[in-house]
Amino acid sequence: MKDRIGRWSFWVDRGGTFTDLVARAPDGRFTTLKLLSENPGRYADAAVEGIRRILGLAPGAPLDPDQIAEVRMGTTVATNALLERRGTPTLLVVTRGFADALRIGYQNRPKLFARDIVLPDPLYATVIEVDERVLASGEVLTPLDEDGAREALRRCYQSGLRAVAIVLMHGYRQPCHERLLERLAREVGFTQISLSHQVSPLMKFVSRGDTTVVDAYLSPVLRRYVGQVARALGDVRLLFMQSNGGLTEAARFSGRDAILSGPAGGIVGMARTAEAAGLSKVIGFDMGGTSTDVSHYNGSFERLFETEVAGVRLRAPMLDIHTVAAGGGSICRFDGARFRVGPESAGADPGPACYRRGGPLTVTDCNLLLGRLQLDFFPAVFGPDGNEPLDLDSVTARFEDMAAALLQATGIRRSIHEIAEGFLRIAVENMAMAIKQVSVQRGHDLADYALACFGGAGGQHACAVADSLGMSRVFIHPMAGVLSAFGMGLTDLTSVKQEAVEMPLDSALIGSLKARIAAMADLGVAEMTAQAPAGPINWVARLSLKYEGTDSTLEVPFGDDVAAIGEAFLALYRQRYGFAMAGRRLIVESVAVEVVGASAVAVATSGAGESAQPTIASPSAKVRMWQEGGFAEIPVYGRDHLTSGQEIAGPAMVAEATGTIVIDAGWVASLDKSLNLLMTRVVDLPKRTGIGSDVDPVMLELFSSMFMAIAEQMGVALRNTAYSVNIKERLDFSCALFDAEASLVANAPHVPVHLGSMGDSVASVIAARGQGRDGRGMKPGDVYALNAPYNGGTHLPDVTVVTPVFAEDDDEGRGPVQFYVAARGHHADIGGLTPGSMPPMSRRVEDEGVLLDNVLLVEDDRELCRTLKDAM
Repeated sequence: MKDRIGRWSFWVDRGGTFTDLVARAPDGRFTTLKLLSENPGRYADAAVEGIRRILGLAPGAPLDPDQIAEVRMGTTVATNALLERRGTPTLLVVTRGFADALRIGYQNRPKLFARDIVLPDPLYATVIEVDERVLASGEVLTPLDEDGAREALRRCYQSGLRAVAIVLMHGYRQPCHERLLERLAREVGFTQISLSHQVSPLMKFVSRGDTTVVDAYLSPVLRRYVGQVARALGDVRLLFMQSNGGLTEAARFSGRDAILSGPAGGIVGMARTAEAAGLSKVIGFDMGGTSTDVSHYNGSFERLFETEVAGVRLRAPMLDIHTVAAGGGSICRFDGARFRVGPESAGADPGPACYRRGGPLTVTDCNLLLGRLQLDFFPAVFGPDGNEPLDLDSVTARFEDMAAALLQATGIRRSIHEIAEGFLRIAVENMAMAIKQVSVQRGHDLADYALACFGGAGGQHACAVADSLGMSRVFIHPMAGVLSAFGMGLTDLTSVKQEAVEMPLDSALIGSLKARIAAMADLGVAEMTAQAPAGPINWVARLSLKYEGTDSTLEVPFGDDVAAIGEAFLALYRQRYGFAMAGRRLIVESVAVEVVGASAVAVATSGAGESAQPTIASPSAKVRMWQEGGFAEIPVYGRDHLTSGQEIAGPAMVAEATGTIVIDAGWVASLDKSLNLLMTRVVDLPKRTGIGSDVDPVMLELFSSMFMAIAEQMGVALRNTAYSVNIKERLDFSCALFDAEASLVANAPHVPVHLGSMGDSVASVIAARGQGRDGRGMKPGDVYALNAPYNGGTHLPDVTVVTPVFAEDDDEGRGPVQFYVAARGHHADIGGLTPGSMPPMSRRVEDEGVLLDNVLLVEDDRELCRTLKDAM
């Protein structure tokens, strides 16, 4: 490898609309550049063109490899090909009898109320079945018919197919037949061959098959793009970001690992820069024009091993990134009763109303009207000639029309600025709800975290989002506007190896796993040595555990002590779901070995702990911004003119090249020696009060969202902890929140027949148990079960559980019951004369099964009834 000292390094995030470049010069200085990803007629590839411009080369001029040390890239090429179905026509080869398995999939119903179910088009062009069969134990039951398979492959090749995905039943246990088919396909002439035992060596035929098809479908597209860039770079080291948050050499970059290639760079950049600033617990908040991406980091990257993208199931390690349809372009509207924000977006064309293209009112327009965006600090690139500023007059007129509509519909008079402020509060709450899904919903206390903000629109809302979540710190890196590109340089080379286990956790299994882990580590280290021979190489092993009978896994570190592994799992399970299943066996679903070859560029650490006396920064201008119900004159600071050790007290504004940062009242911002902007709340938030008798449209929407989030999070927990296919896949359950009188407050979008009578079930429990604090009444930690049709039940298979929620407002920490939460789910069989528990010849209700009426299921958080026999 050539000596790379004294040469340029380029870190690139090729997005769907823009390509961001961060260049590190030989002297260590950084340069940034943003180009349109597609600009036909001007350049063939934005990444290569950006490198030319930074190096000062003429358009189309060849690059000199002696000037460039390496190029690291994240790309949405594979993601866009998947979304737009522009991959390579692919052949699917399966065991005879399973031709439709991937098309049928699971019994999942993602859109419960859709009247016209539209299945996504399959990625494979055609499918052939081959005669062979391997048992779950790995024993070969039926040998592969090689002659028949060869002829079928030849016919498909002659029809024009060149990519093939080979997915055989239990191929992850015994891959001999898949390897035979690989040899046959290669002899016939197929150029892209993906084998399921290599792509996704785990149990579950459908998700393993879908992942293999994705790999075969996208890899040729990816290979063409990688080849195009590699040819332009010549003898320059080229690395690509994988969905798992690690880099790999261009030759090893495959379709299944490219789905989150771009966003993964932002997560790594967020984590590494925050750690360098002394922040070990952060929530990533990446707000763009159309959507907001949120993520959680607590010393290690959180990965998903099974997810769905563009209607396609994938079983491959990916960074856990949650996206919500709330961005600067989210449309704001009044529906006659409530203010609504999103999920529809104005997009880039026509864009917000202020873009002078006739677009609708959006979050960006609210910020402009309230002075959180300033005309003088926003590029004048609008209008027919692309030289006009944002259109404040048009935005003002639109809001005046909305104020008139509000007055006519409700009799409530609000100024246009109060309306815009209300929309921003709703948008902030929507983004806060998304953050809760990756944090609070998983048992993390946000008071211990800092909000790491990046992306073009995040700085305008960071303080407000933090306030909504009860967070007191916000972190904004100087490269926040191009953090996904900057993160490429902070990433290590990574390889993740997985193998299926599906065996009970015990000492004997741990002993046998050591040899398997050692072999996986040796393979990964050998691959990494070929990619990063100079740097240190480390590896770590992890187990994916689950309770017996369930399929929701949690990942824990591998070790020699079975008890310690079990305790680690139980701690995670309690944190995620709030309870543990005593006495239930643990199953090791799979083992993973992550091999890391250190290759990241070191991040400059902040001056945490330094005792230098802070100084007050000097503003460059003053502007009017809406604060606390009125306009106030606030200072504006240029980010380029700020120096380390300076402090800025809110309300204030910081203008930078890639965005605007608003420091709200009660917050103070300071710059560390790395010029990171650290915002801290120094004035406690006032206690929140509920809405009064006059229903405010903003508060109505805010409380509606918060109550709805409770019901939705109940559904997530129920689905993840359930055993039944009815619950996990068919979604035959419902969750809801009731007030102290059993009136429905909010329900998640679940089964209507459950919700219609669930309130009567809650009322029957209240009538029977009362709300006293003695042994005969309800107590905190009690849960009741019933399915009685006489008390709000539907039919006996639908079992309802009811839990009282107490206020904590007295010396004992126990106030009256404020709410009830209830969940109802369909059980496949609860007894009765026939399987399914709904015999048509039944004469009595007992003929349908076991009748439960107000049974104490849990007392003082202790499970009393494990079986129906216990409940009777």
